[in-house]
Amino acid sequence: MQTAADIQILNEKIKYSSVFIDKIRNELSKIIVGQQYMIDRLLIGLLSNGHVLLEGVPGLAKTLTIKSLSQAIDAKFSRIQFTPDLLPADVVGTMIYNQSKNEFTVRKGPIFANFILADEINRAPAKVQSALLEAMQEKQVTIGEQTYLLEEPFLVLATQNPLEQEGTYPLPEAQVDRFMLKIIVGYPSKLEEQMIIRRQVQDTDTASISKIVTTKEILDGRSLVRQVYMDEKIEKYIIDIVFATRFPDDYALSKIKSFINYGASPRASINLALAAKAYAFMNGRGFVIPDDIKAIANDVMRHRIGLTYEAEAENIKTENLIDDILKTIQVP
Repeated sequence: MQTAADIQILNEKIKYSSVFIDKIRNELSKIIVGQQYMIDRLLIGLLSNGHVLLEGVPGLAKTLTIKSLSQAIDAKFSRIQFTPDLLPADVVGTMIYNQSKNEFTVRKGPIFANFILADEINRAPAKVQSALLEAMQEKQVTIGEQTYLLEEPFLVLATQNPLEQEGTYPLPEAQVDRFMLKIIVGYPSKLEEQMIIRRQVQDTDTASISKIVTTKEILDGRSLVRQVYMDEKIEKYIIDIVFATRFPDDYALSKIKSFINYGASPRASINLALAAKAYAFMNGRGFVIPDDIKAIANDVMRHRIGLTYEAEAENIKTENLIDDILKTIQVP
C-alpha cells in the first residue's frame, strides 16, 4: 500500500521523467497539423507496450504520423505495405540457400525492428495477418528451427481503411483483440485544414524530424508507468465497466442487452488499467483518477464488444454502448 508521501515522491519523479512526451509532441508538430488525439493515443501505446490499430479514410496522416513518431525516437523502423499477394515469409523472414557455403541461412524479415508500420493490414490474407499477430503476442519469431526474440521496444502500429471493403480481409475478432487500442481517426478542423493547405503549397523545404528520444528513455518511462498508483476503488470501477458489457442486466442496463453479441475480454480490463496509468503519466500524475478511465475507455473497448444484427440494423455503434455504460456505472 502506497502512502501519500510515496505518491508525492512518485509525482515529482514522473513530472521530471515525462518531459520527453512534450519533446515528442513538439517535434511531431513540425510535420503534423493537429491530430493531437491520434498522437496521444500512439504515445499511450508506446508507454504501455501495447500495439495500436488506426482506422480512418485516406489522407488523414495516419502513415505520416507513425513514421514521424518513429523518426523522433532513436530506434529501428520498418514499413510493411500489406497487399493480397504478400506471404508470411515477406513479414517474418525465411530460410534461403547459400550456394557458396552449401547451406541454408536465415534472412530476417522487416518485423525485426522496434517500430513496425503495418500499412493497410486488412489488404493481406489471414495467414499473413496471423504471422504478424503471433509475433505481436509472443514477441518472438521462429524461422526454421531457430527462435529469435524481438528487440524491445517492439511496437506494431497498424492502419486500415474502412472504405473499399471489396478485396480486403477483415481482421478476425480474436486477432483484433490483441491490439491494445483501436483509434478512429477523424477529419481535421477547418483551421487545421487551412494550415495543411498552406504548408503543402508553399515553396519551402519540408521540415524534418530529429531523433530527440532514446529507446532507454522509452523503456524507463514504461517502468515508471507501471509504478503509477491505482486505488482499489479504481480497479473495481474498471471491472464494473467491463462486466457491464458481459452482464448488462446486473447493472440496470437491460436496454443495451439486445445490442451486445459478446462482451469485452479480460484483455479489456488489463489494457484499461495500463492505458489509464499511461494517460496519468502523460499528464504528470503518479496516480489514476476516474477521468483517466473515461478518456481512454472507447479506444480500449470499441473493438472488443461484438454487436448483434439488431444493433447494426439500428445503426448502434460500440461507442454508443460504452457511453451508456460510463453514464450508468457509479464513479468512485
